[in-house]
Amino acid sequence: MSAMAKTLFEKICDREIPADIVYEDALCVAFKDIHPQAPLHVQLVPRKPIPRLCDATVEDQALFGHLLLTAPKIAEAAGYGEAFRLVVNNGAGAGQSVFHLHLHILAGRPLKWPPG
Repeated sequence: MSAMAKTLFEKICDREIPADIVYEDALCVAFKDIHPQAPLHVQLVPRKPIPRLCDATVEDQALFGHLLLTAPKIAEAAGYGEAFRLVVNNGAGAGQSVFHLHLHILAGRPLKWPPG
């Protein structure tokens, strides 16, 4: 076992703390954000703890493909299959607050460009 403490998202994936889970499979878990920024705001989290996007390796390529193919399924199941946004924050300066890679799936309101 790693000397590193589990991240909040690892604890959610392992069902050690509760979350409103909307999807899960062998590679990822998706749950509603506790501070939603849109009617649909879901965190899509790989079960593998990768701290930031820039920490991923070529071995993570299939996992990333899986995440990108899973996100539209989650949006579609929530009724937003035609219009949604995916966001990945890399590092504190970009707004990342939990250092376990995750995709935000946002939909259900007008989303401006560029984002804040």
